Amino acid sequence: MQLLWPTTPADPVSDADLERLYGYPEDMTAMSRPWVQVNFVSSADGAVAVDQLSEGLSHPADKRIFLMGRLLADVILVGAGTARAEGYRGARITPARAARRVSLGLSEVPPIAVVTRSGELDPAGPLFTDTQVPPIVITTEKAPRTALERAGAEVLVAGTDDVDLHRALALLAERGLRRVDCEGGPALFADLIAADLVDQLCLTVAPLLAGAGERRIADGRPTPEPRRMDLASVLFEDGFTMLRYRRREGG
Repeated sequence: MQLLWPTTPADPVSDADLERLYGYPEDMTAMSRPWVQVNFVSSADGAVAVDQLSEGLSHPADKRIFLMGRLLADVILVGAGTARAEGYRGARITPARAARRVSLGLSEVPPIAVVTRSGELDPAGPLFTDTQVPPIVITTEKAPRTALERAGAEVLVAGTDDVDLHRALALLAERGLRRVDCEGGPALFADLIAADLVDQLCLTVAPLLAGAGERRIADGRPTPEPRRMDLASVLFEDGFTMLRYRRREGG
């Protein structure tokens, strides 16, 4: 993997380089809300998946970025549709990565937090049964919660008919979960954009043409006004381009 911008070192990019590039702001407690990073991979023609799964667009370089996002986060945020489609389970952390997280002041294993308006998650699924830490379910007052709680989830209510993402982030912050790594899907990303809650987008562009039929990385709720982002870094490996955009303050 090579760093193309803002500088071009002679040596390949190390994990320490990635930590520096993708690290969260240092003083999180000074911020009024959690800091939200969104991770996505897309084809060169904008598709978010191949055969409805993101795996067909991925590459080892992209997975390094994906794992770095998990390494540095307090919590992994994902929409229910993506959790179901991708067969989400609890985060897997090696002993070395767990030790590194502890050295950074984080828990050994970040929880998965699933956003679901309906509460329709399978309590017998791997999200609940194949995990080292209980998942968090962020849902609404009208959604059924008893079965999810019995399966071990911490259920947070953040709205009546729909999930209020500002309220959801506030509830996560109350639990000390301020570094948020969102892994999709398109509907949740669109909602975060509409609520003006995206601080960083990590976008891998795969050198593939997927053709028509697949969704864009943001798909759903319209955005009142475009949010200007600044290009922060560009990484490249084997035709895959890893772009990082950060929120322009005041823009």
